[in-house]
Amino acid sequence: MVRQEDRQGFLSVLRNAGLRGDDIMAKILIVDDEEHIRYLYSEELSDSGYDVITAESGYLLMEKIEEEKPDLVVLDIKMVDYNGLDLLQDIRNRFYDLPVVLCTAYDTFKEDMKSISADYYVIKSFDLTELKNKIALALESHVEEE
Repeated sequence: MVRQEDRQGFLSVLRNAGLRGDDIMAKILIVDDEEHIRYLYSEELSDSGYDVITAESGYLLMEKIEEEKPDLVVLDIKMVDYNGLDLLQDIRNRFYDLPVVLCTAYDTFKEDMKSISADYYVIKSFDLTELKNKIALALESHVEEE
């Protein structure tokens, strides 16, 4: 198992060699209570070259992030047992600079003040073009900040 420090060091070496963020496989954590959404996102993002891991709820999510060290989280807002906006606040409190893309079927959450700490907000669709674009933007922005 690769430690986060070693992984970040390796990514830094690749970036210094002139490789762009999309040349480097990023690890993405998908958090959604709907199995078909997790499967769709996982398949599509894996096909796009990402290393994808999934979680079906917010249960032990902070521990999973600590253990897996994802480069980005795609987070559903409305889950059966967890409020994604509350989870977003937990992520921001423990992993301040971890990019988070909120993904939900409801656009009304854009007005919720808790949602402003997300890097991007995407309405769920079976066309994942917008999601993939936001992921790429978030990863690129995160790389430039390092």
